[in-house]
Amino acid sequence: MEALLIITLFFLLMLIGTPIGTSLGVSGMAALFVFDLGFEMAGVNFVSGIASFPLLAIPFFVLAGVILEKAGLAAVIARFFELLVGRRTGGLAVVAVLTCMFWGALSGSGPATTAAVGLILLRPMIRQGYGRDFAAATIANASDLSIVIPPSIAFIIYGSITGAPVGSLFLAGIVPGILTGLALMLVAYLISRKRGYRGTEQRGNIMEILKAFRQSIWALLAPVIILGGIYAGVFTPTEAAVVAVFYSLFIAVIVYRTLTFRTLIDILVEATVTTSVIMFIVVFAGIFSWAASTMGLIDRVAEFIVSVAPNALVMILLVNLLLLVLGMFIDAISISYLVMPILIPVLHHFNVNPVWYGVIFISALAIGQATPPVGVNLFTAANLAETDIDGVARQAIPFVLAAVAVLIIISLVPALSLFLPGLSGACP
Repeated sequence: MEALLIITLFFLLMLIGTPIGTSLGVSGMAALFVFDLGFEMAGVNFVSGIASFPLLAIPFFVLAGVILEKAGLAAVIARFFELLVGRRTGGLAVVAVLTCMFWGALSGSGPATTAAVGLILLRPMIRQGYGRDFAAATIANASDLSIVIPPSIAFIIYGSITGAPVGSLFLAGIVPGILTGLALMLVAYLISRKRGYRGTEQRGNIMEILKAFRQSIWALLAPVIILGGIYAGVFTPTEAAVVAVFYSLFIAVIVYRTLTFRTLIDILVEATVTTSVIMFIVVFAGIFSWAASTMGLIDRVAEFIVSVAPNALVMILLVNLLLLVLGMFIDAISISYLVMPILIPVLHHFNVNPVWYGVIFISALAIGQATPPVGVNLFTAANLAETDIDGVARQAIPFVLAAVAVLIIISLVPALSLFLPGLSGACP
């Protein structure tokens, strides 16, 4: 009964438009106070919620992503891909997906990727005759890959909750991320062929392509250096985030020379605000989860899942469905803190590899970033395209279905996620 009251309070706050972090905080603090769970535990949970070495990577990856965005590297990457595809059918749509994949490997954030790539490619797509809603939907859905293709803030959060090694999670996300990207490119191509959408110019000659490649090589090397250093044992994922910041500053100041002192101030402010929002959710979601655990809610829900699922596969498919629904209303970080404490004992019961399940879990959450009514990528893209969210949501349906199909495949075939970690010896 106590747990039901807290859950009801949480959803009531959400329904009246209260921000997710505040809803979690008010519900969790109310549980501590009303049901005498130990109000003094709020401070303990507050500190323990963020006093985590892996979580230290979040502000640094956020800062690196903002630096690269302000340096204008998205335009450089997009130009390289444009020259490669030329006026091929669906050329700009394919370029949008490819750019989002590479930019996601730099930023680790869906909305940040949507904003960066949208500012570069939305107008050219619309000028070339692409439907405004379709262009926005393409970029919004491709930006989902930002939390699947490493480095990913969502994987860092998952690793901090479950104890799964972040380096292994990063490696496990590569193949599923590429598969999802290919599926989105196929959808973009088929729709573009049907509607007659093309690229912007004749395909570049070899000299133009090589010139564009030289200009973009520093940006394209960023994920290689970061991930290569992790898997070579040179630094941990948290240390890699610091390396990412220094590498971003190097190419922004020395190579491209696009960073000024005034821009640096703006970068620090934006990175601080973004990190504060994330950590606000992390702290109060942690308090909410602790309260729910203390009241026995987590154990009861875990036992229910085990009782209705005859095996691991059924459990995974049922939870995938739940995550897809939750993703329509709640952001990925909040869902992680709400759901994963419940799923940890369930995963142990069915002996499910936490790295493999991490890829499934984050892939399902990624789809939620482009599904209404709370799809942050959709809203960002619709705002940039100056169009209605309903139209963008309708155009997003084929992309969402393609991403769901890949989600089912990686849920059925563990080797797709575990092959690279196993090859490197990083899989637990």
